[in-house]
Amino acid sequence: MLELKNITKQFGDKTAVNHLNMTVKSGEIMGLIGQNGAGKTTTFRMILDFIKADQGQITWNGAPITQEIKQRIGFLPEERGLYQKLSVEEQILYFAELHGMKRAEAKSELAKWMERLEVVGKVTDKVQALSKGNAQKVQFIATLMHRPDFLILDEPFTGLDPVNTSLLMSEIKTLKENGAAIIFSSHNMSGVELLSDNLTMLKAGETVLQGDVYGIRDSFGRTQVYVESDVSDSELSAIVGVESIEKQGMGRMIHIADESVGRDIFTKVTENGYVQAFVQSPPTLDEIFRKEVAENV
Repeated sequence: MLELKNITKQFGDKTAVNHLNMTVKSGEIMGLIGQNGAGKTTTFRMILDFIKADQGQITWNGAPITQEIKQRIGFLPEERGLYQKLSVEEQILYFAELHGMKRAEAKSELAKWMERLEVVGKVTDKVQALSKGNAQKVQFIATLMHRPDFLILDEPFTGLDPVNTSLLMSEIKTLKENGAAIIFSSHNMSGVELLSDNLTMLKAGETVLQGDVYGIRDSFGRTQVYVESDVSDSELSAIVGVESIEKQGMGRMIHIADESVGRDIFTKVTENGYVQAFVQSPPTLDEIFRKEVAENV
C-alpha cells in the first residue's frame, strides 16, 4: 500500500504540490488528474525519490521507499525513454535485468508480451523502425515485464488509437486483479472513469476533489437528463428548473438546476404513456474536470 501524508513541494516561490494526502491499496487503481502543471508529474517524481518532498512522508507498506522497494515498481514516464538505435530485445532485456530478472526468463516473457499486446514488428527491430503506437507498447512492456507490485503510469494512452487504448486498459485491469497497486494520470477522462477505483484531482498543486469516482460524480447531483421524445424544446424549456437543452445523438441533453426537476420532465415526456429514452445522471467526469479545474484559471 502506498501512502502520501501531507506532501508539499515548492520550486522557488511556486508551490507545485501542497499538503497532498493519498492512499493507494494493493489491487486498487488511483486516477490522478489535473491540467498541465497541476502537480501530477511532480508527485510521481517524489514517490520515486527523483526529487525530495519539502514536507511530509511517502511510504510503501508503512516503510520508506528504498532502492529494494524501487525494484518492485514499474514506471511509465510521460517522456518515453526508449533508445531509438537499439533493438527492442536489447533494451527490454536490459531494463528487465535492472529489476532482477534472469536474461533467459526475460527473453521468454518478451516474446509472450509482444504477441499479447499485438506489437507489429520483431524483437530484433530497432525502435526507430516501429510506429509510435508500437513503440509505446514496447515501453509498456518494459514497465511491467518484471511483474511490479506497484505501477506508476504517466499518460499511458497518449498517441494510441481506441483499439490499442482498450488493449492496454485490459492489461492494466489484469494487473490490478493480480494485486498490483496502480496510480496513473491521463487527460482522457472517459478512460479515467472506466479504470479508476478512486480519484484525486489537483489544481495548481491543491487537492480539489478526492474519493470514489462514482461517489464524486453523485456528489454533483443527477442534474442531467437525456431524453428521446417527441415533446418540443419549447415545452421542455417551460418546465421550471430547466437551464439548457442541447442536441445529443438521437435525443437531447437537458441540464437542470436540481435533480428533483427530473420528475417533472419525466411526467411531461410520458404524458402519452411512452418515451423512447429517459436517463437521469450526474455530470460526466469530463464535465466535472472542466468545471472544477479548467474554469476560472
